[in-house]
Amino acid sequence: MIKFFDASSDDFQQSLQTLLSATDEPDQKIVDTVLDIIRDVREKGDEALIDYTNHFDRRKTTVDKLEISQQQLKDALANIPDNIRQSLEHAAMRIKNFHEKQIQSTWTYEDNEGNILGQKVTPLDKVGVYVPGGKAAYPSSVLMNIIPAKVAGVEEIIMVVPTPEEKTNEMVLAAATIAGATRVFTIGGAQAVAALAYGTETVPRVDKIVGPGNIYVATAKRQVFGVVGIDMIAGPSEVVIVSDGSSNPDWVAMDMFAQAEHDEEASAILICPDQSYIESVEKSVQKLLPEIERAEIIKASLIKNGAFIKVADLDEAAEIVNKIAPEHLELSVNDPEALLPMIRHAGAIFMGNYAAETLGDYCAGPNHVLPTARTARFSSPLGVYDFQKHSSLIMSNSKSVTEIADTASILARGEGLTAHARSAEYRRDAE
Repeated sequence: MIKFFDASSDDFQQSLQTLLSATDEPDQKIVDTVLDIIRDVREKGDEALIDYTNHFDRRKTTVDKLEISQQQLKDALANIPDNIRQSLEHAAMRIKNFHEKQIQSTWTYEDNEGNILGQKVTPLDKVGVYVPGGKAAYPSSVLMNIIPAKVAGVEEIIMVVPTPEEKTNEMVLAAATIAGATRVFTIGGAQAVAALAYGTETVPRVDKIVGPGNIYVATAKRQVFGVVGIDMIAGPSEVVIVSDGSSNPDWVAMDMFAQAEHDEEASAILICPDQSYIESVEKSVQKLLPEIERAEIIKASLIKNGAFIKVADLDEAAEIVNKIAPEHLELSVNDPEALLPMIRHAGAIFMGNYAAETLGDYCAGPNHVLPTARTARFSSPLGVYDFQKHSSLIMSNSKSVTEIADTASILARGEGLTAHARSAEYRRDAE
């Protein structure tokens, strides 16, 4: 079922490249559809938003019914079972505690000439959070996207979630209450992204849009970037597991299933130097798969994007990890701290046999919104820093300005920008 590669084979690099080349890039038809939706919502506002919402989500709603009231949000929290409420609150506490460590503060210093230089850190004013609501409900995404924004100090957090056929999910609404959403609208798809980016009569315009969605949502976020900020373009979910053979094969097989059950495009890869252990994991896959509820989705994912990779040693495993730059990386080894310095590219790193990736999805604390499709080479997990911006501070006086104004004047004249030079010289030569 799962492809097998030997890193020592002549064609391994090409085979690995082929495995990694599968992308979720939209075709032109999707791009054209999304552009039409964005244009309509931008030009027609609520009218277009309602038309698309009723069409795509099979609803018969009106503008006055798009927003979930604060009382409905409170009722949702009160109506869910106690164990679910307590688990959401426990997860929220852990996520908040972790993200509070990321808060950045304004700072200044005085240079040798007496100029005051620094950086002012301020939160964004208004953020839009997209929460998927089609095939499944994700209260965990509500917590992971809203809590860092709250910790950063964002004043208004506008959450959107589609409700196909008018079906709301009380866990999602309860999570929105716990996390602290300011307003919640029952809209989704490209039309929701457009409404957040440009604003309508009902939906406020925001400064940044975060949160995962399907290919239409991802394409819409790509198209509105520049009008608003975005977190990232999320692709299919991925896990790479590096094993030294010390973990129970059933655990590794289930970790691969946990990633593959997201959807048929998800990717799960095991890298190991022990051929017999790989065979043991393969047997566990065959044994455990029939008893899993989403077995067909898992099977399709593993056939298309799953892989077992045999390596010479853990050093070679680390090299391959850095080429893959996975969203999730499990170091399922006896001494993960020894292997960690060799890892340069990964969204989240789970260290040791007990640190299952699933813990990170829900309640470990670090964010589960992570870079996919090899973007961990240059991107980071969603964090408080995504909801803060930085302004440079420069303050000079009649004495401290002399030296830097002289340098600026020389450089400006070298670039042929006389007005720049004279602007600096005025300050330098002031009586």
